[in-house]
Parts: sequence; C-alpha cells; structure tokens
Amino acid sequence: MAEDLEDPREVPWHPRYAESLKGHGAALQHFEAAFAAGRPHHAWLITGPMGIGKATLAYKLAMRALSHGGDSGQTTRWVHARSHPDLGLLERSFNDSKPKRLRAEISVDDVRQFGGFFERTASTGGWKVGIVDCVDDLNAESANALLKLVEEPPVKSLLLLVCHQPGRALRTLRSRCLRLPLKPLAAAETRAILEALPVDKKPTTDAIDRATRLSGGSPGQALQLLNSTGAKAFDQFAANSGRNASTNTAIASLFSSRAAAVADFEIFMDLLLNWLAGEAAHRRSITLAELHAQLGRKAAITTAYNLDRRVAVLEALTMLEGALKAA
Repeated sequence: MAEDLEDPREVPWHPRYAESLKGHGAALQHFEAAFAAGRPHHAWLITGPMGIGKATLAYKLAMRALSHGGDSGQTTRWVHARSHPDLGLLERSFNDSKPKRLRAEISVDDVRQFGGFFERTASTGGWKVGIVDCVDDLNAESANALLKLVEEPPVKSLLLLVCHQPGRALRTLRSRCLRLPLKPLAAAETRAILEALPVDKKPTTDAIDRATRLSGGSPGQALQLLNSTGAKAFDQFAANSGRNASTNTAIASLFSSRAAAVADFEIFMDLLLNWLAGEAAHRRSITLAELHAQLGRKAAITTAYNLDRRVAVLEALTMLEGALKAA
C-alpha cells in the first residue's frame, strides 16, 4: 500500500475510475460489436495523441469483457481497487533505489511477469484481460517479449495496448494488432472532464477556460495546465502584444526560484514553441522557423542540465522579440 501512495500515477482521476467516456463512443461501439459477435480480435492497439483518453477507453473495454454475462458492479469495484483477479496491467515499475523511483522504461522482466499472468486460468471462468500502458515505454527487448505474447495468445485472452506514437512502435507488433485510432476531444468534452474532476478544491472558471483553450483536445494536457505557472506565464506573454524588456522580465520572474517545477518551464516552452511555429507558418518567415529550432534546443539543454529557468525564459523572450521585429 505504501508503494501505491508513492506512485505519482495514483491520483483520484486515474483512468480506471472514470465513470463515463467522453468523445470515444464510436470506438467503444466498434469493440462491443466485435465482442458481441463472439470472437473478438485478441489484441487491440489504441492509438492517438497523449492525454485524450486512450487508457480510459482501455479500462472501459476491459470492464466490458470482464463483466460479460456477470455482475458489472462487482467488476467495477474490483477494477477500482486494483484487485480484479483476471485483469493484468503492464506499465513502468519501480526500481530498487531508496526512495523508489519509476523506471524510464518497461523492462523485459515486467513483460515476462505480465505473460505469466495469462498462463493462469481465469478465476471468474471468463476472459483474462491485459492492459499495456503504454507501448511507447517499451524498449527493444521488452517489445520483442510482448510480441511473442501477442503472436501466441492464450485462449480467451484479450490484450489492450495503449500507444501514443504508433509509428515508433515495433512494426511486427503493430501488424499483429487491430488498430483502434482515437482523435482529440472537442472543447466542450474537455471542459466537461475538467469540471467533473474528483478534487476537494475545484479549479476556477478562468483556469478551466485557459486549460481547455490550450490543451488541443487533450484532457491529460489540460490537467497539467490547470493552475500551472507555465500556462499562466504563457497567457501573460500572449496578452502583451507590445512586448518589451519590461514585460519579458516580468514573465521570466515567474521562474525565478531554482526550485520551480521543471514541468512549469516545459509547459511554458511547449506553448511558446507552438505559438512560434504558428507565427512562422503564418508569416512564412525563415527567421522565425530557425528561431523555433534554436529555442527548442535551448529548452532541452536547460532541462537536461537543470540550468536557471528564469534566465532561459528571459533569453528566449528577448530573442523572440528581436526576431519578430526582423520578420
């Protein structure tokens, strides 16, 4: 239980708790039709941008299969408690350090343990379901180990693979799965998810407006943007058309603390780079396009070497101010 509490993924809005599925009803119906036919494909690759609800869909599909002809209420309670005997999960595990930290990748040992789950007989006499969250975290060795499981599936087993960038996944693994592509959500759907967050302190209307507007249809991204210093800093940048040294310094000061969250800096730079890419395309400016590449490299170096993020933001804004005047 202690490890569960330390797991940063264990939040009240974890995908397995979602009461409803927003925006992906067609994908759910497609799966249910295949399942109702009696012989659904054994491996489904759920693809789409990060944060749009792929894992939420995977849990919904798993609960559909696990409760088929049974007590759906009991299935839901077991899944919420991470105690369903016929549901396996493959994700990054913790290393052996103190304090324990999440590994950067899914190891081959994790995949082998996941495969062992399918060797056991289903406790409820129905399906055994495994969720892989996500394929992008596999390394070459673990991806090949998972491929063997997909190629030789146990009887009455179902694999649900979440994948953010299918083009980077092992080609043979992709070819063995039935693709279930998802698209970003509409703004109203993203807003509805944010408004229904199971938290004690509800986000303000302004925070929800900002997160919805900047999320690009990704509730996961919107969750990061809620009350983010990085998003607030970008809003301040976007609201000041007359950019100068004074406004640049004010924005950079939001990152003055060396202890400021790295995520805030990354969010700000992602938003700034997306804005700059749009400006470069709109103005057809090589100068802005070159600056986009330069700032992207600078942001990566700042994060990698834990450099002063206030200085990095000020330099980026100053360079941008000059490039905009030149363009």
